[in-house]
Amino acid sequence: MSPGDLPVEAGDAWVRLANPPKGPRVYRKLIGETARKLRAGDRVAILDPQGELLGWGLYHPKSEIAVRLLRRGPEPADDDWLRARAAAAVRARLKSPEISGDVYRLLHAEGDDFPGLVVDRYGPVLSAEIYTAGAASLFDLALPVLQQELGTAEWRLSFDADSARAESEQPLDLHSPGCPQRLRIEENGVRYEIHFDASHKTGFFCDQRENRARLRAHCAGKRVLDVCCYTGGFALNAAFGGAAEVTGVDLDEDAIALAQRNLNLNLERLPDRSAPVRFVHADAFSYLRTLLQNDARYDVIVLDPPKFIHNRREWEEGIARYHDLNKLALRLVAPGGLLLTCSCSGLLQPIEFQETVRRASRGLGRSVRLLRTTGAGPDHPVRLDFPEGAYLKALWLRVD
Repeated sequence: MSPGDLPVEAGDAWVRLANPPKGPRVYRKLIGETARKLRAGDRVAILDPQGELLGWGLYHPKSEIAVRLLRRGPEPADDDWLRARAAAAVRARLKSPEISGDVYRLLHAEGDDFPGLVVDRYGPVLSAEIYTAGAASLFDLALPVLQQELGTAEWRLSFDADSARAESEQPLDLHSPGCPQRLRIEENGVRYEIHFDASHKTGFFCDQRENRARLRAHCAGKRVLDVCCYTGGFALNAAFGGAAEVTGVDLDEDAIALAQRNLNLNLERLPDRSAPVRFVHADAFSYLRTLLQNDARYDVIVLDPPKFIHNRREWEEGIARYHDLNKLALRLVAPGGLLLTCSCSGLLQPIEFQETVRRASRGLGRSVRLLRTTGAGPDHPVRLDFPEGAYLKALWLRVD
């Protein structure tokens, strides 16, 4: 097939690959040639090296990910198809017996055929983030469908400075006229306040919803340390689980202030209001070293750091940070205690993360046993040809 033989829907928007991609992302180095005058956000026909039509994707001329696959096969990824995919994503969440309440992910990028776009629902607000400029058009198409299905009216859309810089684009921070800057939500009986103007990502990390709830069963009467606690999600769930003492630590001063505010929102609901819950503004590595010097021990420790590996250039440094953080934490776990250690680096595969933690445990003279591995919930579906979509990894370890 030559570009002139393409379906009429392709028009003059096509790319021919020099090598076939392994998944739904086509990196720039795999592109052989392209049609002229392609623009960021164009939906293009994807041709294999022999000129056969593979499918349809979202194009950006300056991104390392030149094309993000929308749909395989000859049928075009047109507006009607995208609207249908958005409606299907909403209905899947509403029908799922594992998703309740009104705080969850609605669109999970490649997992829902909306590459470069995530949309989270926080009650009446749909909060979206794009990772490529062209995905803004996908949001424009999906938003009316999402609102119609859910009955919501307010929305936000962000494109952060780092992602924008990578494509020589301008960052975005848009919202509907009536969208609040601050919002209260409830997840598994715990109240939180979101400050959209000072939050990371879409405002909250609903990917840890099930892990936060599961932690409660391990905390009754225990001393709990939540490292990189952000706005207090794990710490508050530990308190709801009857912990005897909870400490949350984070380097983000604004996050610590909001964690304290979230604690105040929940004080009357805690099973033991007299149990101390405190939040500390500190660097995680330095704080853990100080605890070791003071011979501190905790029955339950949670490690939920920010992404340490954003790209291949950061691989070695990121692995070293995961290693060092886990090595410090393992030494602080009381005999028979629990370490819940997490990674949100998509490039780091689960077995690689587990191996990093295994190496961190060597030489400590302690037995470490893996009880279970978990990740995000079913509102974060993952394509089998895109394992990076399962970015969140959580290891539940007993340390003897």
